[in-house]
This record gives sequence, structure tokens and C-alpha cells, in this order.
Amino acid sequence: MNLPKLNAPDLGNTPSTSEIITRHLRDAIVAGHFAEDEPIRQDDIARQFNVSKIPVREALKRLEAEGLVMFQRNRGAMVTRVSDAELAQMFEVRMLLEDKILRLAIPNMTEETFARAERICQEFIGEDDVGRWAELNWELHSCLYEPAQRPFLVSLIRSVNDKLERYLRMQMSLSAGKERADHEHREILAACRAGDVDLAVKLLDEHIAGVCTTLFEHLPHTH
Repeated sequence: MNLPKLNAPDLGNTPSTSEIITRHLRDAIVAGHFAEDEPIRQDDIARQFNVSKIPVREALKRLEAEGLVMFQRNRGAMVTRVSDAELAQMFEVRMLLEDKILRLAIPNMTEETFARAERICQEFIGEDDVGRWAELNWELHSCLYEPAQRPFLVSLIRSVNDKLERYLRMQMSLSAGKERADHEHREILAACRAGDVDLAVKLLDEHIAGVCTTLFEHLPHTH
């Protein structure tokens, strides 16, 4: 007997339960709803999502692989604490990778690239949601890097950016952080449009270093 035609959803494109929980937990960690070293109670999360602890543990394992969560004996999962040295190294990696990819990207930029970047800048300065600022910040940086046609390099930069996102949100929420970021983004964009590779890279370095400096001025220090 032939199987009747079913009105079946495309489960191949449907996020799994653990993927959904991962996304919500990642957003909560990045937004600062969990303090560093604060235990993440699997029972409580499972109860909120009305699921067993199995998909919750799968989600936490994914976040552990991303560097956002760590497991400790007798304490379970908790938000990873990033030391001063680790934070500084992340910014060093950003400079190395982003300098390289911007140099490769500028010769391939088009008017479409600049128009898209300008739209992102306009949305960024008009946005009031702190969480959306970080998303738009990444959208602008990736817009400028995509013409390099180095997707693996972009993915590496994104990985570092994801680990820094909770700190970037904090930095942009500080006094004039958003306005300063917008001004610096527009300076970088202008240098890219002019084809001045050295100036664009110099401005990018100053932009990343400035974010790092501001963070260290306001974060409690760890070793």
C-alpha cells in the first residue's frame, strides 16, 4: 500500500529542542542575565522549557564548545569567567584577523557594499535596544569583510566576536559608547570607500583598541 500524502513539515529545517534551548541560553548569557561563575541549574531550565534534562545538557555542551559555559565538579555548568589576560588576547586576535581580512576586502568592495554598510550605520544609530546594537555592530563588520571572499576567516572572527559579545554590549552601553562606535565605523567606512587601505586598517586597529581600553577601565579585574 502506498503511503498517503501527508501535510508534513520539513523537519530537516526545523530546529531541534536542544538548538532552541541553546539559542535562548546563549542570548541570556550574552545579555548578562547569568553572572560569571553562577551555576546554571539544569532542573530549572528543563522546567521552564517543559522538557527533560537531556536537551538542556546538550545545549550546555554546545555552549561549552563555544567557550560560554564550563562544567566544574560538584557545581555543574556555569558561565565562563574570562580573565584579563584572556580578554586582552581575544582583542589581539581580533586585530590580527580583522586587519588581514579588511586588507583583502577593500579592493573588492562595490557601491552595493557601501550602500549596505551605510544602511546598517543608520539603523545602528537609531536603535535603542542594547542587544540589537551588538548584532548591528557585527553586521557592519561582516559587511566590510565579506568582499574578501574568505568565509573561513570570517567564521573565525565571528567565533571570537561571540565570546566577546557580552562585553561589547557592556562597552556600548557605557556613556557615549554607541555614539563613539558610530563615529569610528563611519571613519573606517569612508577610508574603505576612498580605497585607502592603510588608513582603514589603522582606524580599525584604533577602534578595536579603544573598545578594549574602555572595557578594562570599567570591568573588575581578574587574573
